[in-house]
Amino acid sequence: MKIIKTLTLRGPNYWSIRRRQLIVIRLDLEELADRPSNEIPGFYEGLRSALPSLIEHYCSPGCRGGFLQRLDKGTYMGHIVEHVALELQTLAGMQVGFGRTRETASPGRYNVVFEYLEEKAGRYAGRAAVRMCRSIVDRGSYPKSELEQDLRDLKELWAQAAKGPSTTVLIKEAEARDIPWMPLAARFIIQLGYGIKQKRLQATMSDRTSILGVELACDKEGTKRVLENAGVPVPQGTTISYLEDLEDAIASVGGYPVAIKPLDGNHGRGITLEIEDWSEAESATHAAIEASKSKKAIVERYYRGRDHRVLVVNRKVVAVAERVPAHVVGDGKSTISELIDETNRDPARGKGHDNVLTRLEVDRTSLQLLDRLGYTLDSIPKKGQFCPLRATANLSTGGIAIDRTPEIHPENIWLCQRVVKIIGLDIAGLDIVTEDISQPLRETEGVVVEVNAAPGFRMHVCPSQGIARNVAAPVLDMLFPPGTSSRIPIIAVTGTNGKTTTTRLIAHIFKQTGQTIGYTTTDGTYIGDYMVEKGDNTGPQSAELILKDPTVEVAVLETARGGILRSGLAFDGHDVGVVLNVAADHLGLGDINTIEQMAQVKGVVAEAVRPEGYAVLNADDPLVVGMAKRLQGKVAYFSMHSDNQILQRHVEKGGLAAVYEEGYLSILQGDCLLRIEEAVQVPLTMKGRAPFMIANALAACLAAFAQGVAIEHIRAALSSFVASTAQTPGRMNLFDLGDFSALIDYAHNPHSYEALAGFVRNWPGKRIGVVGGPGDRRDEDFVTLGKLSAKMFDRIIVKEDDDTRGRPRGDAADLISEGIEATESDCRYEKILDETEAIETALDMASKDSLVVVLPEIVSRAIRLIEARQPQVRDKYSRSD
Repeated sequence: MKIIKTLTLRGPNYWSIRRRQLIVIRLDLEELADRPSNEIPGFYEGLRSALPSLIEHYCSPGCRGGFLQRLDKGTYMGHIVEHVALELQTLAGMQVGFGRTRETASPGRYNVVFEYLEEKAGRYAGRAAVRMCRSIVDRGSYPKSELEQDLRDLKELWAQAAKGPSTTVLIKEAEARDIPWMPLAARFIIQLGYGIKQKRLQATMSDRTSILGVELACDKEGTKRVLENAGVPVPQGTTISYLEDLEDAIASVGGYPVAIKPLDGNHGRGITLEIEDWSEAESATHAAIEASKSKKAIVERYYRGRDHRVLVVNRKVVAVAERVPAHVVGDGKSTISELIDETNRDPARGKGHDNVLTRLEVDRTSLQLLDRLGYTLDSIPKKGQFCPLRATANLSTGGIAIDRTPEIHPENIWLCQRVVKIIGLDIAGLDIVTEDISQPLRETEGVVVEVNAAPGFRMHVCPSQGIARNVAAPVLDMLFPPGTSSRIPIIAVTGTNGKTTTTRLIAHIFKQTGQTIGYTTTDGTYIGDYMVEKGDNTGPQSAELILKDPTVEVAVLETARGGILRSGLAFDGHDVGVVLNVAADHLGLGDINTIEQMAQVKGVVAEAVRPEGYAVLNADDPLVVGMAKRLQGKVAYFSMHSDNQILQRHVEKGGLAAVYEEGYLSILQGDCLLRIEEAVQVPLTMKGRAPFMIANALAACLAAFAQGVAIEHIRAALSSFVASTAQTPGRMNLFDLGDFSALIDYAHNPHSYEALAGFVRNWPGKRIGVVGGPGDRRDEDFVTLGKLSAKMFDRIIVKEDDDTRGRPRGDAADLISEGIEATESDCRYEKILDETEAIETALDMASKDSLVVVLPEIVSRAIRLIEARQPQVRDKYSRSD
């Protein structure tokens, strides 16, 4: 048993529209292919002993212990690996439950699909599950030490991937509001929303956070001076760089007690409070300067009172917490060291910010504080004795939080909001020392100690005592006020043929509205009028590039089969999903072996349409029509036939449609007929002679209309969009070469050959074809291409792609030739494997009024060869026509 391949799916996908984070393992069971679990001695007992918690798995029986019932009666190893991978993640703290296992067309090979929360942990869990099952098959058990190591590794991977408590609560709030999010590639920045509607967060700093405000807040002494000048109560203090300045500094603030802290520190590092003598002050100064980036320390008057954090978002107080320093409370029988160990056994405590609370750690400050009480770590404090381990109350050093939000005095609310405006922050945490937050600071001699940019949310979201506050909500309200969308229109286009042309036409239509359009195609990624990246960019990475760009107002995304299978969609849902057709192409690849399975893959684009959006479906294709049964959004049909029964019934019910009727491209909705343009006036349709281009145009018009684009804009786009090398390279590019014409089209499968034939057969002169196909297609597909070519052309040159995709050189050409010979046709053919030579030969043999049709591997090369034949070459169907 071995893993052949592992895929990660991060969006709506072939296996699940809703479960968007899935690992897919291609598993070869080898000698276990024909051995269900009940035929493997000791396997049931061994697995149940290794993972007794599998009893919680319901599986198909639908009850507790259901999976174990299946295991006992006999199930195959792929299914078992699925459940083990899920359980290992669950035991490591990642709650996952979705899984699927399906046998492929290759005997003994399975696709094992299971949910993950963190990709590296998910992949590890898959490998560990295979290891465990293999061990139980071979030895009847899985060593406990190995399981413990697996779980430690998984927990570590989960901890390493943790985004921090503040970021996590903001993401959860965004998800609750249906706001999409994605991580950017640097500095732990999270993008909320798409395109021009996006906002960005880095922990609790937003793209609205003023850099001047952050710089001022990080300068503690500068902040204090600004606030003092504004009449805000702040601690008396001064800044020093050298130990020899310490004595004067202490005197300048009125003597002991004092607090010494770094000028620009954070998380309570290097801070010492309530210093009462020179020795302690000297040691504290060394610690503060060491923790300071600028190597400076602040010496302040120490103010006794309780430590409070006031959180201000969008200049409104949203939460207040009292922070109690890390401590233990005596029980009269345990040492302080034992009390610390007992406290740290609390599962809520962990390292850093990942848990609700942080583990207690002992350092120099802890020993000094205990010494003041006459204690050491071996002392046994009396019952109820409060034993501080930190002078500061930061949660990151083991402190706890008590919610005091209802108690803050209105005057203190006013003061805090005023302070944040003075500093210039959108999100800020104020540290206030006062005996009673319910009284005005001026009456309790309270002070504003610090103003913090990027304040932590943990103490408010998970207080040790009191009510948890949803402090993420006001942040999201600030970034996306009620009535503000976080999304841009997304139009996804798929199908076997016509995707690129339709994508480009939809983008061209939307350009008429004056918006910036980002679109992806098989020849490149574009934003506005410019190419961003060249290449076959029809997968999720290219889509993400568009959705992350802050200038894009509308996204039009060509969405190919391969990307859906390998990674899923890059977006959680879209507004319009266009499915042009489903035909026999790419079969036998990626475990998609039938046209029905291919329809299921393409159907992801329709099924992922949001409830208020439209799936634009081809009413002339039964496989596409069948997708309507699985939609969560609305449906709109297009058809080349006004008498199409599916379309007619849909329109009678008030549905939206587009149809080719009486020579016009028209929109139908209920009793309303809107004629957009006559087909002969649309350059893309080759003066109405290319039916498949009419169908593409119908789909594009319907998609744009469903998204609210005016008919005037659609009509203007149709009249100005040409099947040229500039707008649709390799898609029905017709060249006038004087005595004869040449056509370049990227037809590469039987369906596209048939569509092309509708135009070529009507050509009045001799028809010469340069034909071939991608090497990874099935043998029968090449034979079919040969048969279709023989019915389309008078003369054929069979060539091969430079990249044979694993086929022996000449094999594909032989199969196409076999198809030609099997057809009762008068056409003549020859084989010239080199594409450049084949094109040149076809152009040389062209007679007057003939048509040379080139179906190239590399479109740009074919265009160069044809353009070289005439200095002033132009596309035949250009705008000037």
